[in-house]
Amino acid sequence: MQQLILYTNPQSRGRIAHWMIEELAEPYQTVWLEYGPTGTRSADYLAINPMGKIPSIKHNGLVVTETAAICTYLAVAFPEKGLMPRLDDPALAAFFRWMYFAAGPVEASVTARAMAWEVPESRKGTVGFGSHEEVMAALEIALRPGPFVCGKRFSAADVYLGSHINWGMAFGGIEKRPVFEEYVGRLVQRPAYRRADQINQNQLASASS
Repeated sequence: MQQLILYTNPQSRGRIAHWMIEELAEPYQTVWLEYGPTGTRSADYLAINPMGKIPSIKHNGLVVTETAAICTYLAVAFPEKGLMPRLDDPALAAFFRWMYFAAGPVEASVTARAMAWEVPESRKGTVGFGSHEEVMAALEIALRPGPFVCGKRFSAADVYLGSHINWGMAFGGIEKRPVFEEYVGRLVQRPAYRRADQINQNQLASASS
């Protein structure tokens, strides 16, 4: 049996990896980590992720960090789950394109906006995301055909990109455009999303009690 371990915290991007793992419907172990010297900065965890970031996973003893990489890796490692287009499927191009658009320009753009970092118009060509407005317009192009990133087929790219949009709209980093709301509305109805969300909510409640 393949051994899958998730290192996470309910107030982190670990929720994205948790949703992805729930989509697999395979056995896994969850290691809940607190932030700080006894958790994410402990020697044991720094040996897994030297930056002390979460999430991380171990699969059959192999470590994968970075949430987009975790989602992609798990889709590849469990091909029978159908969470990534096959090599001969043209939709694979959209999978890689928008998975890493989310990991690059979307992440950078939303972070810059949250930090109130202003990129001068004359310098936007020197940053990977150009401008926030251009990133949002590109997202609309990606999602307008629908219902998912790869067309009719849900994939790991939706787990990652959808989580960014959902979080961004909740906290103001991404404006609530109809195409974004409709897309996220479809995603949050998925049983795996609901299971992962409930598990994390229960952990939060347990930690605060």
